[in-house]
Amino acid sequence: MHIAIVSFEGFNELDSLIALGILNRIKLPGWRVSIAGPSAQIRSMNGVLMESQITLQEACTADAVIVGSGSRTREVVEDAALMAQLQFDPARQLLAAQCSGALILARLGLLDKVPACTDLTTKPWVQAAGVNVLNQAFYASGNIATAGGCLASQYLAAWVIARLVDTEAAASAIDYVAPVGEKEDYVERAMRNVLPYL
Repeated sequence: MHIAIVSFEGFNELDSLIALGILNRIKLPGWRVSIAGPSAQIRSMNGVLMESQITLQEACTADAVIVGSGSRTREVVEDAALMAQLQFDPARQLLAAQCSGALILARLGLLDKVPACTDLTTKPWVQAAGVNVLNQAFYASGNIATAGGCLASQYLAAWVIARLVDTEAAASAIDYVAPVGEKEDYVERAMRNVLPYL
């Protein structure tokens, strides 16, 4: 299974890297998690330079895709050439979006009749794209999931793991990264958010 985390210039480190860290807790043959970007290197909203591991074209063939957010998402959705590279297909892929990543899925027409979660800054832009925005951290319908708030990226990671492996693996991955002394609470919260949508 290959999971791609799509990140653009100005990406939010929390969105991309928390999911990357949790997803990489799965140690199964053939399990691979990659950062996908539009260029060889991408710079975060806080100036962190990160190397892309795969291209956007390769991300389009992944079993699951998480579209991260960032400070320049509105520029991304106005770049026709860049958006044309995003050939995602919920019939054959799990598609997830973190915060302003929901705007990208909306502009690709992938949230048609599917409500979404996003951050409060992005909410009016997603609504303007014709999507009903929910006041909650996570929502999934079929093969599409969205999350709102940087730390809700753990819910996207848990959902992807639960869908591609099972709920025990998802709970174990969350348990691994949860703070000591709070593991039970973190796992319970994550699974409470994800389980209704599996």
